[in-house]
Amino acid sequence: MHTIHSIPSFVDHIYVVDDASTDNTYKKAFAVSGHNRKLNILHHEQNGGVGAAIITGHKIAIMNGSDVVAIMAGDGQMDPSILHKIIDPVVQEKADYAKGNRLTNRQHLKEMPAFRAFGNILLTYLEKMASGYWHISDPQNGYTAISNKVLRNLNLDELEKGFAFENDILVKLNIIGAQVIDIPHPAIYHEQQSKIRYINFIGRTSWLLLKDFLWRLYTEYLRQRISHKATDKVNID
Repeated sequence: MHTIHSIPSFVDHIYVVDDASTDNTYKKAFAVSGHNRKLNILHHEQNGGVGAAIITGHKIAIMNGSDVVAIMAGDGQMDPSILHKIIDPVVQEKADYAKGNRLTNRQHLKEMPAFRAFGNILLTYLEKMASGYWHISDPQNGYTAISNKVLRNLNLDELEKGFAFENDILVKLNIIGAQVIDIPHPAIYHEQQSKIRYINFIGRTSWLLLKDFLWRLYTEYLRQRISHKATDKVNID
């Protein structure tokens, strides 16, 4: 519950999504909600995955008309004191989607466990190719902010429901022409044990990125074909 209490006061609504957890997250969050009118508790009857929880939060935020929606994990790895740095580019319409990046600063990179850093760097290069966003790094970073307008243009139900949600959404954002930027910040782990099994995760995510890459190429090719046909029709007329 520390994460809830640490969220800055400028945040208008807080959505806690309990993905059928087994550690009484729902009951603890519900108890806190009685003292915080900004807090809304959402509960999954069955575990759907990290991506599924984020999608649920996004859908409720869209329904409630939130202009900008930020994601913060409940494990304390996302420093709430820099939340304004994540959301400001979206608020100021300098970007449609802002995400954290722990890889640009060598000191930040040293703070990341070695195997996790290696996997992240590997997936960064695969993500660059798959998404077409060659300027971004640290695609696994879930500290993000996105505009309502872009959220409404995404098919949320088709996004990856598991740990590769952040990888998948970047490809889909490029397809709709969204502007994405990175916000450097340090890595924070507090000695937590990650639930991700990295060897399996890297394999599954690499396969997902290959499919996403092919889908992006097909979509862009199809878009160009439609555009050329429209131009030809105008010229003929």
